[in-house]
Amino acid sequence: MIVGAGMAGAKGAEALRDQGFDGRITLLGDEAHRPYERPPLSKEYLMGSAEFDTAYVHPETWYADNRVDLRLNTSARRIDRSLRQVELADGTRLEFDKLMLATGARPRSIPVPGHDAEGVLHLRRVGDSDRIKEALANIEDLVVVGAGWIGLEVAAAARQAGVGVTVVETAELPLLRVLGREVAEVFAAMHRERGVSFRFTTAVDEILAPSGKVTGVRLTDGLEIDAQAVLIAVGVDPDVELAAEAKLRVSNGVLVDATLRTGDPNIVAAGDVANAFHPLLGRQIRVEHWNNALNQPAVAASSMLGGDTSYSELPYFFTDQYDLGMEYLGHVEPGDYDEVLFRGDVATREFIAFWLSEGRVLAGMNVNIWDVTEPIKTLITSGTTIDRHALGDPSVPLNEHIAR
Repeated sequence: MIVGAGMAGAKGAEALRDQGFDGRITLLGDEAHRPYERPPLSKEYLMGSAEFDTAYVHPETWYADNRVDLRLNTSARRIDRSLRQVELADGTRLEFDKLMLATGARPRSIPVPGHDAEGVLHLRRVGDSDRIKEALANIEDLVVVGAGWIGLEVAAAARQAGVGVTVVETAELPLLRVLGREVAEVFAAMHRERGVSFRFTTAVDEILAPSGKVTGVRLTDGLEIDAQAVLIAVGVDPDVELAAEAKLRVSNGVLVDATLRTGDPNIVAAGDVANAFHPLLGRQIRVEHWNNALNQPAVAASSMLGGDTSYSELPYFFTDQYDLGMEYLGHVEPGDYDEVLFRGDVATREFIAFWLSEGRVLAGMNVNIWDVTEPIKTLITSGTTIDRHALGDPSVPLNEHIAR
């Protein structure tokens, strides 16, 4: 059984069949849509450059063709580990031999007056994207609360739709914690060039909605900003309710080892909800990106079938904003690195940024430069000290010869 019919859940079912499992697979999802990918919701689908059909993980007939019992509009409310049963919202109990939790995450709200007014938006599901798309066609000004990836991608879509955008962020720069000051400045400058206004080191004190409909926001510094819609993009929380109630280990997600097994040998977790031990990085990490939902389920399926495969893929994500396309590979947190080294032209936004610690590459981001993820991956996984001058010189091939 797989609980959660997003991309991770669908890929889990696919992996079980690919790895030779011939028994019964039940895939439970609480949405009306069959499994789909989420990145288009803040990118091409939101901007109207692609139809939603392109986001589906599998064709409609795939589930029946592969004998996957896909149950939509179906919520699980309890796991009985002793009986190995999942209880549904209607009280029905379904038995399992092995269980994959792919419950994903939920967008955070902000506890301020007006948080539930008409015109307050979030983005997680296709219906959310539809509401944002409709709002952008009918408003003049949008406030985005949170300058993370989702907030900035929606800000870019709004500007391209001709909507005025103000981004409110508690930090000093967008993406500061994720990218550090050096690269965060690049994204701030790009959005400013496109007409986005930023309000940093402040927060929303109240969403103004005198008649139940958004008219603006008041910030903690007293400033009032007019707007007809407010997008709350302050991150997500892993959906661990089922796991916690079942007394599985939970801390910023469902805690799993490198094989994606929980403390219960019959239960694994994959995707946004999984806080997994990464053998290369030597730590528990939870990554909320498409690549994990794509690749983790194969390892989780192997564990369900008695295998011992570890998940060691480097974290990877991408974004498209205006004319900037970016891929990021690796993982750094504040304090992990001592230098950011640029290779290429930052001013024209055609460069690669490397996060270094004691001369070793921890992560790399290629901006409007393509087909370099493999050499970047090699530099990270080798763990060797690099020649920083060669690494920063675009005339030197980006390969293992950069290593000392």
